[in-house]
Amino acid sequence: MSLSERLTTMEEYQPWSREASPDSRHRKMSFNPVGTWTQAAHEEPVGAFEVPKWKRLLQVFFAVIYCLFAAGVVFGYAAIKPVLLEEGVYRDRCTQKELDEDVPVCYEQELRLNLMFTVAAVSTNVVALPVGTILDRYGPRISGILGAIFVAVGSLVLAFAKDLPFDAYILGYLSLALGGPFIFISSFQLSNTFPQYSGLILALLTGAFDTSSAIFLFYRLSYQAADGAFTPKKFFLGYLVVPVFILVVQVFFMPSTSYKTVGELITQVEETANDVVHDSDDEIEDEDMVRRLQDARRGHRDSIVSEITVLLGTKDATEQTKEEDKKRNISGVWGALHGRPASEQIRSPWFILIALFTVLQMTRINYFVATIRSQYTYLFHSLDKAVEINNFFDVALPLGGVISVPFIGLVLDNMGTTFVLSLLVTIATTIGVLGVIPETWAAYTSICLFVIYRPFYYTAVS
Repeated sequence: MSLSERLTTMEEYQPWSREASPDSRHRKMSFNPVGTWTQAAHEEPVGAFEVPKWKRLLQVFFAVIYCLFAAGVVFGYAAIKPVLLEEGVYRDRCTQKELDEDVPVCYEQELRLNLMFTVAAVSTNVVALPVGTILDRYGPRISGILGAIFVAVGSLVLAFAKDLPFDAYILGYLSLALGGPFIFISSFQLSNTFPQYSGLILALLTGAFDTSSAIFLFYRLSYQAADGAFTPKKFFLGYLVVPVFILVVQVFFMPSTSYKTVGELITQVEETANDVVHDSDDEIEDEDMVRRLQDARRGHRDSIVSEITVLLGTKDATEQTKEEDKKRNISGVWGALHGRPASEQIRSPWFILIALFTVLQMTRINYFVATIRSQYTYLFHSLDKAVEINNFFDVALPLGGVISVPFIGLVLDNMGTTFVLSLLVTIATTIGVLGVIPETWAAYTSICLFVIYRPFYYTAVS
């Protein structure tokens, strides 16, 4: 298929953009949720064909590795919370009566620890706004370096939290949380390194994000195996290897600017089509010289076209259009708000209802992660039983995210929006009902549903 056919196919995917602006296809991909189409401060995106294949493979590999170790590590809170309790974090907030009774965790201590996670979880979502702006304006390398700095600061603060004269645990955990989006979101553009496999690359990055919550699980297991000798200070000082690795990779291997999207690559080819004949050719009297210059330009253009064609693959445009039309028809709500101004979209029932649904579900998800041990201690009147369930949850949370990714893709590609949202509500309601039944089978079933529901919800809403 020709590259012009590809452009036609892509424009069919986004008809509203053409209506909004006759030159919309020349816009670059933006991560900025609040900005405009103003020129970015950093250099223009680079075509993937201009970078050696081995280097692009290495970039994707490194991105998956550092996302695995840093992107969503704060969501392993349920795993590290027992370590913090064992270390006596916030134990000074217990009343004398609670200390005399030697309760495993006192009321104020529980609230403070949960506040630490709540602040981190909220900040992870809110910081996406400035991350998008920075990414658009200064590029993925700067964003990744900032992420590494946040992770390094968080590790250092948590390592020396006991010795600092202020409440450093909340600050340290917050810094770890802020580093995650800078690292994770800046990696999305790497899906354009191999456009034919962009879905696979995004799936690997998403899977790495979900699995990163297991970092604290492995630490807790090491802590328990060493009978407490592997203290948080030793762990977080050792964890500094991760931000150092990210910093080195960003400086020496990762691109300073985002890779061009498929649309931008096609536009580049169209622009080079007019580069064969230049106005300056009229100033050259030697016709053979002009011919040689034009042949060289034509060869350069054909070389670029060939490289981009190989990069994009040879999938038929008609087949692409049919597949996209099928997804639109399945959706049932495609284009409901296309072409409307942002103010009207925000006031619409679509936005209001999905925003309320998101607020409720995010609160429920984060509350479950933060208080799972306390919930089941109360439900079963047994700390040992709650610890057993908590340990299962620590393993199931990262594992569920990885296992469910392909199935989530199948559901979203083949089911309508109404069905997907109904399924989300049904699963969430089932989790809530099972969460109040004081039976072991109900607890484990609820957790299994939760670890599948969490990535399903994130993917569906986004």
